[in-house]
Amino acid sequence: MTLIVFPAIDLKGGKVVRLAEGDMDRATIYGDDPAAQALAFAEAGAQFLHMVDLDGAFAGHSVNGDAVRRVVTAFPGHVQLGGGIRDRAAIEGWFEAGVSRLVIGTAALEDPALVRAAARDFPGGIVVAVDAKEGMVATRGWSDVSDVPAIDLARRFEDAGVAALLFTDVGRDGLLKGCNVQATVDLARAVAIPVIASGGVSGIGEIRVLALHARNGIEGVITGRALYDGRLDLAAALAVAAAA
Repeated sequence: MTLIVFPAIDLKGGKVVRLAEGDMDRATIYGDDPAAQALAFAEAGAQFLHMVDLDGAFAGHSVNGDAVRRVVTAFPGHVQLGGGIRDRAAIEGWFEAGVSRLVIGTAALEDPALVRAAARDFPGGIVVAVDAKEGMVATRGWSDVSDVPAIDLARRFEDAGVAALLFTDVGRDGLLKGCNVQATVDLARAVAIPVIASGGVSGIGEIRVLALHARNGIEGVITGRALYDGRLDLAAALAVAAAA
């Protein structure tokens, strides 16, 4: 199994941004044309793209829908989308728009029946976001922290048929501190669902280590700020993942 490298496009006000620790007041703008950014990633070899509607995550519904649709039209590969997807209409609408997989976080905690039904009706299409602050699940754009341990949320969907778990250590996201590889691998070993690593990837070293853990259930890794800041070359990351 080859590790999937997902370059990330986070949307705020229609622009490409990265946040520090999920804080909307700590946003760095990297561009105002998400579709052009998606094409640049494709030209570097990316076949998968991860997108987040940050405004939508806080609002609870799509806010940057037009920008997302432009990206889906422009990008020749698979688009994975998260942010504010909390009802059946949104799920159906995004699949009809051509999104390949949907990432659901808040609703996974608050309305697990919705996620189970979607995973059943759209096989391979639903990813559950396990966003953790000091081990506890964070929701609503990471603004709320629950009393549910991340591992417990993950285990609730063991038999649901979800495609993957997207694990983010919120305290590292957007800070280039390094991905929490150990916690990610521990989660992958604890559940039968493939796990995608996210949060704080700082360079090629983490891509290499995560690729070696593909056999332990690590399906992919999401990287954003390291790409935009030039600390990680996407073509090189894809090559390392393929070689491992």
